[in-house]
Amino acid sequence: MLAIGRALMSRPSLLLLDEPSMGLAPLLVKTIFQVIREISESGTTILLVEQNANLALGIADRAYVLETGKIVHSGKASDIYNSEQIKAAYLGG
Repeated sequence: MLAIGRALMSRPSLLLLDEPSMGLAPLLVKTIFQVIREISESGTTILLVEQNANLALGIADRAYVLETGKIVHSGKASDIYNSEQIKAAYLGG
């Protein structure tokens, strides 16, 4: 939270976040993602790298699925989230 706050002090047009939920308790993860959503809704573009795909896809507009460093799927986050192929391969569905 402190790192995000410090980054926002310069009023960036783009905020890069790499695994913001890593190592956090579930309650804090929920709070972090609420803050990320609010930052996005306020007009700041966010590039989010996150292994918790379910949470990330819940707040993203677009999504890219990487496999061994290559983009293997891309599109609207809702389409990626609802894809049976993606669910079976990556989301445990």
